[in-house]
Amino acid sequence: MFLERASFRRRRLGDAARVLPVLAAVLILVPVWWTPALVSFAGGAVWLFGIWAALIAAVWALHRALARADAATLRASRAIAQDDDHAL
Repeated sequence: MFLERASFRRRRLGDAARVLPVLAAVLILVPVWWTPALVSFAGGAVWLFGIWAALIAAVWALHRALARADAATLRASRAIAQDDDHAL
């Protein structure tokens, strides 16, 4: 059961990593879609830099979470393999 939970978490984190570029594209284009005439160059630059910084933080957090999930999956599979060896 633990292996299933660990692999499920790993798959969901991988899905989040795949969705992140699409989310970034949408967030970058939001000011252009909503109020193209009202967005100044400075406001657009601040928005773009803010999204860029947030994406760096999100990628860093996802990377750490994926590394931890991989380690948990590996530990769980080793524990199951050891239990199977001891049962024989």
